[in-house]
Amino acid sequence: MTAQTQTATDLLATDTAHFLHPFTDFAQYKAAPGRTYVRGEGINIIDSEGRTLLDGMSGLWCTNLGYSQTSIIDAITAQLHALPFYNSFFNCSTDATIELAQKMTDILPAGFNHVFFTNSGSEANDTNIRLVHRYFDLLGKPEKKIFISRKNAYHGSTIAAASLGGMSGMHAQMSALPYVEHIEQPYDFDADSRLSDDELGHRAAQALAQKIDALDADRVAAFIAEPIQGAGGVIIPPENYWPQIAAICKERDILLISDEVICGFGRTGSMWGCETYGYRPDLITFAKAVTNGYQPLGGVGVSDKVATVLTTSGGEFAHGFTYSGHPVACAAGIATVELYQSSQIVDAVAKDRQIAWATAVQTLSDHPIVGELKSKGMLMGIELVKNKNTRERLAPESGGAVYCRNQAIAGGLMVRQVGDRIISAPPLIISDEEMATLVDRLRRALDLTAQHYGINES
Repeated sequence: MTAQTQTATDLLATDTAHFLHPFTDFAQYKAAPGRTYVRGEGINIIDSEGRTLLDGMSGLWCTNLGYSQTSIIDAITAQLHALPFYNSFFNCSTDATIELAQKMTDILPAGFNHVFFTNSGSEANDTNIRLVHRYFDLLGKPEKKIFISRKNAYHGSTIAAASLGGMSGMHAQMSALPYVEHIEQPYDFDADSRLSDDELGHRAAQALAQKIDALDADRVAAFIAEPIQGAGGVIIPPENYWPQIAAICKERDILLISDEVICGFGRTGSMWGCETYGYRPDLITFAKAVTNGYQPLGGVGVSDKVATVLTTSGGEFAHGFTYSGHPVACAAGIATVELYQSSQIVDAVAKDRQIAWATAVQTLSDHPIVGELKSKGMLMGIELVKNKNTRERLAPESGGAVYCRNQAIAGGLMVRQVGDRIISAPPLIISDEEMATLVDRLRRALDLTAQHYGINES
């Protein structure tokens, strides 16, 4: 029996019997399995029972252009017929790999003329560690090994990438790398006394300066951060945060890594989040939307500052993956980048779509359980509360947000819960009508949540 002929019940039974899902309580899932999705159309996903959900999360932050881009599918199919695989080891490459490398340097910020391909953002951030350590070794500074990241950051799920990240739940289940340190994120919603945006941005940036100085700048190699923290709950930094961070890194000879796995390819209103916030990194992590999610592909954009040292000093860079620059994944990337360029979707987000999105979602701010709503580009995060003034949460252990997310999904909207926050990042191609539908369905979920917890909706 194929997956196409199995009933929804059969699929779930097979799922729970054999498939260990990422980031899942396995015992809980066996008792209450989820849904199986079998089709995608436009910005909607359809499950095995025929129910349609508007995808307010772009898959997993990756299907920026939705599920119906035939040119990407055609490019993948054509590449499978021409050359389904060859590797990039031993002085070899493929035409698709080379073409995507060129296209990526065309759309990366000025001064980025080299890329290293991986299969995911996690592997790209592992690669960043290797690149940074190699860079400083070649400069005769082998003592510069320490990486600094932020609490509640997400940089991937391999041991190295999870070490860079600041997710306490992940760290509790592994032994993290000993040369990674963490500082506070630019977030204070739960603080007893909140700061102004400028004060918060300054305090969070100074935490980096203080950490570098405490560790000794001669031992610190790099600071890595997402322009906007995605999986951490869409934590949007104050406008003064990134300029101060960039200045601190430059003053202390610290490489700056911009993890753009979520923020890249138009999500923040520019092609890259670092362009939105006006800072110049040394390395850029990309993945997800580079193929619109249609194939696994990630990589690192390497600035000329770093690449010049790596490519002129001699000696092997002893790092890579069997599928680095996989021709089929690269063919998907070529077609996807061409769509970003031909559709001018990033310009549309900058000029119009992010404004329409902000206007639509801000109508939810008046809801009695919305303590705060912030959006940037095509991202949005909502703090759920029992009381707007005291910011008391709805239930222990983020139970209120979990309930709200479940109501949204039951009502035909895929959103995500992170802590006490509900977050959304819809495909960039979402129409005004679809935005209205998303907001209507989310408001209904908020209403049901308020009703469940006995909150007055008037």
